[in-house]
Amino acid sequence: MTDPQDAIDAESTSRAAERDPRIRERTAGERQEGIPFIGAGPGDPGLLTVTGKELVEAADLVVHAGSLVNSELLEEYCADAEQVSSIGKDLEELVPLMRDAYEAGRTVVRLHSGDPAIYGAALEQMDALEHEGVPTYIVPGVTAAFAASATLRTQLTLNGVANHVAFTRPRGKTLDPEDDHVGEFVEMGDVTTCIYLGTHAVAETMDRLLDDGHDPETPVTVVYHASWPDEAVIEGTIGTIGERLEAAGYRASALVIIGDAARKAGYERSYLYGDWANRDSTESEADD
Repeated sequence: MTDPQDAIDAESTSRAAERDPRIRERTAGERQEGIPFIGAGPGDPGLLTVTGKELVEAADLVVHAGSLVNSELLEEYCADAEQVSSIGKDLEELVPLMRDAYEAGRTVVRLHSGDPAIYGAALEQMDALEHEGVPTYIVPGVTAAFAASATLRTQLTLNGVANHVAFTRPRGKTLDPEDDHVGEFVEMGDVTTCIYLGTHAVAETMDRLLDDGHDPETPVTVVYHASWPDEAVIEGTIGTIGERLEAAGYRASALVIIGDAARKAGYERSYLYGDWANRDSTESEADD
């Protein structure tokens, strides 16, 4: 097997010279040749897409993201497949595992949590497999931010409140301090900032925002384990949410939403179902 980093570099160099022709030939949702990288959704098995469900049900081998994928989903849709958790396995182990099974004629799927496009580390696996001659493709899923928004019965964008959405992570093991832009997004004011992180890091992140001079009354909502059976919603502000979350005792992943959109208050009626929707009749009356 080629060293995974060498394979990734080779595939990146190849793409710089010429785009993958499959981009123009295939669309998202199509069944394709190779190993699908499927977004399992945020937790609830019902939030797996129809295509994703059909693919995992037909699989011989499901390589999944361990406890990040609801065990109910695996039990309900993957009962007849060999199931292997990717937790604790590096590319040097994962790539041969999937390659060998695929080349042996088995139906292989790679099941990521949420959507592979958001903090999924899917592309490096796909590039390593493609370099080994194994085709791959992505089946999108529902990311945690959308599940959290649905739980809160709101939108991440609201007219007059938030015109933009930022998906981000704070500094930590996977992000250097200079690449942490949470404070910049919050400072913009009309951005709904969605932070993917473990509950243990929320208080520290809020403390940094306070140290940087952000308004302690800025609303913050934490949706713990969005769409899972033990889902919980904790509301507060930049100044209070860390303490409230610590008191609640949660220790797993959460989606942190900073901004007024989570409170769904103060928004304006949209142009879509107002003047714009009535433009034809208005124009007709003017013509009369």
